[in-house]
Amino acid sequence: MNVKFRLTIMSFLQFFVWGAWLITVANYWFGTKQWDGAQFGAIFSTMGIASIFMPTICGIIADRWINAEKLYGILHVLGGFTLFYVPQITNPADFFWVILVAMIFYMPTIALSNSVAYNALKTSNLDVVKDFPPIRVWGTVGFIVAMWITNLTGNKASENQFYIAAIAAIGLGIYSFTLPKCEPKGKTTDNKSFIDLLGLSSFKLFTDYKLALFFIFSMFLGAALQLTNAYGDVFLDDFKHLPEYADSIVVKYSTIIMSISQISETLFILAIPFFLKRFGIKQVMLFSMIAWVLRFGLFAYGNPGDGLWMIILSCIVYGMAFDFFNISGSLFVETSTDSTIRSSAQGLFMMMTNGFGAVLGSVTSGYIIDRYFTTAEGKDWHNIWLTFAIYALIIAVAFAVLFKHKHNPKDVESFSH
Repeated sequence: MNVKFRLTIMSFLQFFVWGAWLITVANYWFGTKQWDGAQFGAIFSTMGIASIFMPTICGIIADRWINAEKLYGILHVLGGFTLFYVPQITNPADFFWVILVAMIFYMPTIALSNSVAYNALKTSNLDVVKDFPPIRVWGTVGFIVAMWITNLTGNKASENQFYIAAIAAIGLGIYSFTLPKCEPKGKTTDNKSFIDLLGLSSFKLFTDYKLALFFIFSMFLGAALQLTNAYGDVFLDDFKHLPEYADSIVVKYSTIIMSISQISETLFILAIPFFLKRFGIKQVMLFSMIAWVLRFGLFAYGNPGDGLWMIILSCIVYGMAFDFFNISGSLFVETSTDSTIRSSAQGLFMMMTNGFGAVLGSVTSGYIIDRYFTTAEGKDWHNIWLTFAIYALIIAVAFAVLFKHKHNPKDVESFSH
């Protein structure tokens, strides 16, 4: 079987597992279980908590002791069995802990999938910059397909969403053992320091100014992603409290409107090779930050009436905001680090974006919204989104000034072997 097709299947199932329950878990929590809303926010923090340590730990293991594709498969099988148990839970506290365990198994697989894909493409003498984005785009397709399957089969509020995800996870885990080998490259112990022997060499990356700065900005951009995930759908749904918009398409189909964001991802992923080779890694990451400003700013002024185009455009630019930093960021890590700490470095990238960034975004935004933008009449969404837009603009300006990285076409050409 063609290596690109095999990696496409991996990418599709990778995000299918997540999409089967992530968007609809609120319906299960509130509609089926009728649990309290105060505890629901903690469910989304499980992704951030798990991402703080698991991607890095698993990256170290993959660099030192176990083939990345095998570790990837083991984690998905364990995560699948954990999801199978979710419907048996009868209280919110236990639900949090079980979902946390599921995320501990799932979150590191995102970084590992990058390592497996990059290694397989390089081994096959393929151009990673050209060939990886069309493979990764199928991950977004998998997420959308899973979301629609869960909804269209009438399971968005049922326990079956977890069974769908569990079956896909176990299937992917088993399939992973057939993928091209991604062997550890840090096995040799000759002249190794104690830090090297423990596999902690990737943390030395923080001593490099450019890489340290990159990881810091990764954290801030991870916070921005958390903001849009946490408040996007509820923002659209809140228009139901305004009589003139109560019966609008935005209120009735808020989740479908938000799914335009994921559809947009598929288009922008395909555009990444062109932008990388034309503008370089720094400019592409800067485009992402500007797109976050537009994402939040358009939401601030959009409405289901004459401002509907702003809401739609906000969802479209989300594709650039999300993809351009995540994909170009992972490629930057790949080109800026030694192959012996490849998986560990990708794990650090995940830790900063989906770990510390997610926690920073959820905790800080929750406090700010409750403290400054919530009244008895509801939330002041206009100023909430304006605040987020200003935040993203400050990050973009700081990145443009502080992050020094000249575009060299050979940087992206180095992926070709």
